Amino acid sequence: MDKTITVPGSGRVTVAPDVAGIRLGVNIMCSTAASARADAAATMNAVVDAVLAAGVARRDVRTALVSLNPVTDYSDKSGPRVTGYQIVNSVAVTLRDLDRAGELIDAVLAAGASTLDSLDFRLDDQGPAADEARKLAIEDARSRAETIARAAGVSLGGVVAVLEGERGGGPSPMPVARAFKAAAEAAPTPVEAGTQDITVSVTVTFAID
Repeated sequence: MDKTITVPGSGRVTVAPDVAGIRLGVNIMCSTAASARADAAATMNAVVDAVLAAGVARRDVRTALVSLNPVTDYSDKSGPRVTGYQIVNSVAVTLRDLDRAGELIDAVLAAGASTLDSLDFRLDDQGPAADEARKLAIEDARSRAETIARAAGVSLGGVVAVLEGERGGGPSPMPVARAFKAAAEAAPTPVEAGTQDITVSVTVTFAID
């Protein structure tokens, strides 16, 4: 039977995000569905124009949600009664110039946006950072294995198998309330992207003699 030793390893690389994802839109209530749709369309056109004017490419703007629902009053003793219609229309925006994030938020709020559902930062391409984290994870596993092998009085051989676990490093979110508060208190809105950790975990099996 072949003699082996199996150890975990982890690697982490800290990077600066280069892309921001922002989801924003309008939430409008009117007496009729037609007026709600018309008002939402007019406002969203102004919001999208503001997004494009802030330097965002049209390919980086996509519709995320459109919903229209009746607003019902259940307090009337005669039964439920529709009192109006609420429409929600939002777009997901990918901003590639992070220096303009605050400017973009200010611009869309001025254009009539009434919802800001999320603001997150990420790497557009995590590949190079993930590759570096993998190398560090393998090095960490080898260091662990060497320590165990010395303590056990055996010689560490080559790698028999490598299993990569889940990779971490998702978007860094900014609380929506913070963004709205900043927009109300300062011009331009202060937005800090911070840093992001890309982590990789591995399980490595080494031969031992």
